[in-house]
Amino acid sequence: MNPGQQAAPSRPLSLLTRATGLGAGRRRKAAAVPLSVITCTVFLATVVLGAVFAPLLAPHAPDAVDLSNSLAGTSPDYLLGTDISGQDLLSRVLYGTRSSLIAPLILLLLATVLGVTLGTVAAWRGGWVDGLLSRVTDVMYAFPGLLFVVMIVAVFGQGITTAVLGLSLAYAPTIAKYTRSLALSERSKPYIDAYRVQGMGGARICVQRLVPNLGRSLVGYLVVLFGEALMSLATLNFLGFGAQPPSSDWGLMVQEGQAAIVQGALLPSLVPGVAIATVVVAFNIVGVWISDRLGSGK
Repeated sequence: MNPGQQAAPSRPLSLLTRATGLGAGRRRKAAAVPLSVITCTVFLATVVLGAVFAPLLAPHAPDAVDLSNSLAGTSPDYLLGTDISGQDLLSRVLYGTRSSLIAPLILLLLATVLGVTLGTVAAWRGGWVDGLLSRVTDVMYAFPGLLFVVMIVAVFGQGITTAVLGLSLAYAPTIAKYTRSLALSERSKPYIDAYRVQGMGGARICVQRLVPNLGRSLVGYLVVLFGEALMSLATLNFLGFGAQPPSSDWGLMVQEGQAAIVQGALLPSLVPGVAIATVVVAFNIVGVWISDRLGSGK
């Protein structure tokens, strides 16, 4: 090197290392799952396991009536106390987890099939088909969901089956509108035209290509909607339109525990009420996080 020449400045390797490490750290931080989501996921997994293994975990039969222990407080034999009939609250809550989770799941499956079908057809066909289906969903929106279900129950009678079918019809327009907005955006993408050029029919494109591509956005939305469905179904059971005694459904347990409040016993209503609230909040937190992650493509 000539004396007059200066060496080209070079970035120290240590700076590159630190910069690379910093970037990786930021990526790891961005990809980290929040503690609240982890906690809620573990809690929901515990609830599901409690429902599956309820016969092994429940200390008493859920329908074992013992009037001598009516409204008993917490004790080693009754960890959460008893209701007005002397039934163990812990056992009833464990067994009630099954119907309280399975019924909303069936409800959402029915509503999703109907809503996704209507939303996809409306977006794909457009024109008068879109207009007609949009007006139908608007008419259903004119009635509050619970009022719509009460009307169905009044016609077909009380019971958990009627409540599930009624709520599935009430939730279908919500899912249909959301699906329609997603399908309209997806339909305008180039790959749809590519499949058309290849001679693939519209129904096949929708079933095999378009609808599966909506799954990422629908999953998080449905997880959040599951919590709302659970709350709506519990409300119907509380009002007496859904599950009937001797069911251990949480909403029905809250309604049955009202009589004990007058006698100063809060646990018969508080225990199932807290179960409903915590599960709904947990599903909302996990659902919103899933929706954000899937929506951002991470």
